[in-house]
Amino acid sequence: VGGFLKVRGLAWVVVAACAGLIYLVGKGIPTELAPLEDRSSVRLTLTGPEGMSFGAMEKVADQVSTFVSDSVPENDFVFARTPAGGSANSAQVRVGLVPPDQRKRSQDDIAKYLTKKTKRFNDARIFVVQEQTIAVGSGAKSGLPVQFVLQNTDLERIRETLPKFLAAARQDPTFQNVDTNLKFNKPEVQLTFDRLKIRDLGLTTQDVVAAVQGAFGGRRMAYFLLNGRQYQVIGQVDRNSRSAPNDISRLYVTNSRGESIPLSSVVHQVENSNPSTLYHFNRLKAATLSAQLAEGKTVGDGVKAMQAIADKTLDSSFSTALTGSSRDFAESSGNTAFAFMLALVLIYLLLAAQFESFRDPLTILITVPLALAGALLSLWLMGQTLNIFSQIGMIMLIGLVTKNGILIVEFANHQRDAGLPLAEAVRVAAQQRLRPILMTSLATALGALPLALSLGAASTSRKPLGTVIVGGILFSLILTLLV
Repeated sequence: VGGFLKVRGLAWVVVAACAGLIYLVGKGIPTELAPLEDRSSVRLTLTGPEGMSFGAMEKVADQVSTFVSDSVPENDFVFARTPAGGSANSAQVRVGLVPPDQRKRSQDDIAKYLTKKTKRFNDARIFVVQEQTIAVGSGAKSGLPVQFVLQNTDLERIRETLPKFLAAARQDPTFQNVDTNLKFNKPEVQLTFDRLKIRDLGLTTQDVVAAVQGAFGGRRMAYFLLNGRQYQVIGQVDRNSRSAPNDISRLYVTNSRGESIPLSSVVHQVENSNPSTLYHFNRLKAATLSAQLAEGKTVGDGVKAMQAIADKTLDSSFSTALTGSSRDFAESSGNTAFAFMLALVLIYLLLAAQFESFRDPLTILITVPLALAGALLSLWLMGQTLNIFSQIGMIMLIGLVTKNGILIVEFANHQRDAGLPLAEAVRVAAQQRLRPILMTSLATALGALPLALSLGAASTSRKPLGTVIVGGILFSLILTLLV
């Protein structure tokens, strides 16, 4: 300590180095809301082409569930449900796994295996989903980790831009599966009436509408009673006669003179594709892109990649938003940063009242960047992510490490009141308070060590918290005595 006091400027070099370490290491640590826990459950969502029948979708779901049951021996049960989400071209396969201590592969390993192997099924797009550890918003728990919303007042602008955005996202190495809820793949036939011809041929618009509705709309025409039960009479042409667009041309309408007029002579038809459902977000027309992350990528990486694609692809008429797990991640990051700053301000005010000085609290709070540098460095070395649990650990560190500064500053102030020079008072304070600082710091670090080394249920969430506390306290222990 005595030698370090001879070069006091070195203390600021150490603080600056720690600040630089916080910036550099912090940029390299992946960010997410919370690490995935092994909940012994995996879900596969299947989406078939628009117009796929219930029977065809059920057949695909049965094939997938049989494959999963045969290829995943760790399964406890496999349950298939068709339809899922209300549309006939959707299905869901839920896989329950035996407890983690009864299998060699983790839930994440099994999910990655299924993601790779289910690509053989070409009749439906399959996403393998793991339930999020923390989910606040609607659908966040069971949805894909990255959900990015494109918004515009004009649906045609979304129609033009969405394929480009989707292609760019699918080429990005951050993602391995990308899909959107807005699909312009529902075949439609738009009918335009020639009102002049309708009038000239002795017809009315109501006659033409009634003919089309009666043939294709399934209009309820009457009721009848049979064995005490009431049944509906629905008028409609045979399915084989209404399955193709050109079937409309084979319909005839009777005019006021009793003549049969072909419908094709008064109706023009145009075939196009439109979405089966229109979605809105914040009162704007919207399309939500859902993405599954590639191995080693986190929600933070996915959100950054989506925003980068948006900056290159979208014009000023578009706006973007996050939903699901991505929105939870963004909101929690902002709230945690606010809580961190509030903790610093609160501790400063309490210390200012305790020491009756505005300078001494600043001296004590210099220990905070030392601890944060150690915390981030330990996260990086242990391969952990910056998530809500590690952020809570950093807030705890503020109180844990300022205790060391309080012990030294308070004792040094007493020595100065006794007449010792500043440098000598600091040296004596560091020597005299070494033992209590070591005892309290080591006790705290050893107490948090089981968290950092934890195994078993929920260990994935406990490890970042313990790693931050142990690394931050040990790293700042020696530097606090010197700085």
